[in-house]
Order: sequence, then C-alpha cells, then structure tokens
Amino acid sequence: MAGDVAMKSTILLVIVMIIGGYVILSAMEGEKGMDESREYSIATFAGGCFWCTEADFEKVPGVVKVISGYTGGQTKNPTYTEVCSGGTGHLEAVQVYFDPASVTYEELLEHFWRHVDPTDPGGQFVDRGDQYVSAIFYHDESQRKAAERSREELEAAGTFARPVVAEIRPAAQFYEAEEYHQNYSKTCPVQYKSYRSGSGRDRFIEQVWSDKAQVPGKDSAAEKVESGGAGASARRFQKPDDDTLRRTLTPLQYQVTQHSATESPFENEFWGEKGEGIYVDIVTGEPLFSSLDKFDSGCGWPSFTKPLDGGIVTELEDTSQYMIRTEVRSKAGDSHLGHVFEDGPAPTGLRYCINSASLRFIPKEDLEREGYGEYLKLLEK
Repeated sequence: MAGDVAMKSTILLVIVMIIGGYVILSAMEGEKGMDESREYSIATFAGGCFWCTEADFEKVPGVVKVISGYTGGQTKNPTYTEVCSGGTGHLEAVQVYFDPASVTYEELLEHFWRHVDPTDPGGQFVDRGDQYVSAIFYHDESQRKAAERSREELEAAGTFARPVVAEIRPAAQFYEAEEYHQNYSKTCPVQYKSYRSGSGRDRFIEQVWSDKAQVPGKDSAAEKVESGGAGASARRFQKPDDDTLRRTLTPLQYQVTQHSATESPFENEFWGEKGEGIYVDIVTGEPLFSSLDKFDSGCGWPSFTKPLDGGIVTELEDTSQYMIRTEVRSKAGDSHLGHVFEDGPAPTGLRYCINSASLRFIPKEDLEREGYGEYLKLLEK
C-alpha cells in the first residue's frame, strides 16, 4: 500500500513538472546529448506536418529531443488516421525538450516562425485542414507572455503581407504519435525528402526569409552558400541564361542537366574516378558530393552515399519511364543530377546515382585555388 502511494506521488510530480514547462528526462536514456541528471524545459509547437516540424527543431543547438504527436483535441488516444480525418480536434504537433542554458524559449519561437506560414488559416502548405494549422501551446505564464510578445513583434515587422493567424493556446494533453512517425526524416529519408520537396514548405521559407538574419541551427553548408561566408560559401550560385548554357556546356551536359537525359553507363567521365576531392554542379559550381562518400555500386555511374549536406540537393518524385523514382536536382541551378535509391551501403543505406555530365570534379590539391578551401578539412584523414 505504501509502495502504491509512493508511485502515485511520483507520477503526480512528473505530471505537474510537465505542465509547468520542464521535466527531468531520466527515462530517456541513450538520447544523443542527453544528461539524465539535468532538468530540461518543454515547448510545444504545431507547424503542419510533424515530420517537418520535428526535423526543423532537431537542428537547433540545445534541443535534446523532439517528439511528434497530437494535441489540442477532445478524443483520447487518437490515431493518425483519426487525426487526419479532422474529426478529433487535434493538431499535428511536436514536443521540444531543450536545455535553457543553451537555447532560450524566445529563440525557439523565432525558429518556429521562420519554418511555418503563420498567415495560413486553413493548414500548412500542401496539407489542408484544421489539424495542420500552426499554433504555439504555452506551458506556463512566462511562455504565454513570450509567445504573445514574439507574435506582436513579427506582425510589427511587416514580414508577411497577410495577418498572422497562428494561435497561442494553453498546453493540453499531448499524445505521442505512432512509432513509425518518430524521427521520420532519418528512418525514411527518401520518402521524407520527396514529401518535403513537393510540399512547398522550403520554397516558401526561402522566398520569405532568404535575405533575413541567421536563426538558431541554420548553419549547414547549403545555408552558408545563401547567407555568406568564406570560400565557396560566400558565393551566390546562380544559373546562367540558356544562351550561355548552350555555349559553355557540351550537348550531352546540356541535355542531361536541362532536359533530364541520362548518359550511358560505364562510358562517362567519373564513374571510375577514385581521386580525392569534391564534385560540383557543372552549371553553377554548387558543391554537391565528396569523394569520401563515393563508392563502386557496379551500376556504371558515379554513386554516393550522401550529399555534402542534405540541403544542397532537392528531391522530387519522378514518374517517367513507367517507374516511380526519386529524382535528385541541384538547389540553386535546378540541374538534373540523377536519382537516389534505397539500396546503398551503411551508414545511410542510400545510393545517389549521378550523371557524370552533371558534375565537375575538383581534386583536393585544387580546392584552395578554386575557392573551395573550406572543404580541405573535410578531406583530411
């Protein structure tokens, strides 16, 4: 009896702590960056598809765990199918566990605003319905005041042509989504990237925020290309006009990059290249792949396990040739590169099958001279 009382008291304490906006994450053993002896704060956000919202917040330094789930509705223990139907009142949302000594709640709010369309009352991007609207769920009075102040500042800045309609609501019961939804960007990278690319989210973010200041976690190689920095990152890679492309590219390079043609296997420039260096877009010079991630797949085209950075390439569904494939294109130049398949080696399990005609290889010894010196450190063994 005494043991039952003690257990109930412990459960009640944990519930109170969660409602108060923080929790000791002792149960989350093995989580990257997690210290079970420390207290972490909780923030809850709804930003449309929780696959994307989860992935966006995981990039923020100081965030130690993000959980996808459902909140704000009336149905107990809702399923994904029930929430998607729009009949439960729940929103797709994420719970963000963060170290307030490393990142503030105000910084998380700014990160949230920059990764949603807070002016959309009917959903987010390709996902329509009340279950996909954007919202902030506050856990205590300080979070409520910070969220309201942040929304007022956003409206005053005039960033958006339409009024900000994202709601600020008290935190409600949060139901963790099914296991296959957790860490979806990592467990199903091809499907995730294909969905995200086609959703319109990143195009919207780039249009609204490309000329604004950097935000927490925005430090990838692709983002440095846009925001500025040393070497190759300082460039704004731009696609030349069509007349220039026709003059500077070979007929094969033009057909592959501009019209999604495919070169012959085993009879292309880089399928057997074994030198150290990086591969860049033949059209813009965007750094795309590293020799460190190149492997012999036996397919007759250059194959890589991953891009230099996930944001450097875009992926689209390709239904040509009576098949369903994931096409890979460069971000700035929109050059057709090839396709990505889920039959590669560890650690990614992916095979980026790329046309040599879309690439230019820069040997390690030429990186500094050609303005890609920042990648020398990457190639050091």
